[in-house]
Amino acid sequence: MVSLLKESYCLRTIFREELLEYLNSIHPLSQSTLEYVADNLQEFEVTKKKFLLRQGCIGHSIYFVKKGLLRCFHIKNEIEINSWFMKENDVIIAVESFLNQTPSYENIQSLEDSVLYCIDYSQLQYLYNHSLDFNFVGRVLTEKYYKLSEQRLYSLRMQKAVERYKFTCDNFPQIILRVPSKHIASYLGITEETLSRIRASKTKN
Repeated sequence: MVSLLKESYCLRTIFREELLEYLNSIHPLSQSTLEYVADNLQEFEVTKKKFLLRQGCIGHSIYFVKKGLLRCFHIKNEIEINSWFMKENDVIIAVESFLNQTPSYENIQSLEDSVLYCIDYSQLQYLYNHSLDFNFVGRVLTEKYYKLSEQRLYSLRMQKAVERYKFTCDNFPQIILRVPSKHIASYLGITEETLSRIRASKTKN
């Protein structure tokens, strides 16, 4: 039993060090910044279909995916509309709710058993206010996800269904491999029947 506890502790330590190395690779962080993140970072596991955030609640935490897959969606006319899928090494946040500390119009739910790290709003604000180097990391991550958001909006507005599917296959193959068809169809803004026809035509070609 003691051996298993030690092994579990060692694995958690390795995972945490990997995340700190990832942040440090974006921009070198001071020792004090690394220590603050390490001291306040929380690691936890969630089972499949677990909600991290429900519509109407305030997003108090920002998450980093160590292992697993999650989705972000909202409900319109009683229909679930998927907007994002987050996998290993992705950051999860209900942007408007978290930044403004207001009720969210989005839900965040796990699609697989997942291992996550999180830090809360007040801790992140402390980092921004006391660490110039972490501000750079925050800017790089913000730019990354803003660009992805723009790509998605362009795809939905300007591309045909087949083009949207091809773009997702080329740029986010893990979505195609790991996400259930009904969620992929919703994400692409098409019906499951249309998705099936597109896949069938790709197989023939």
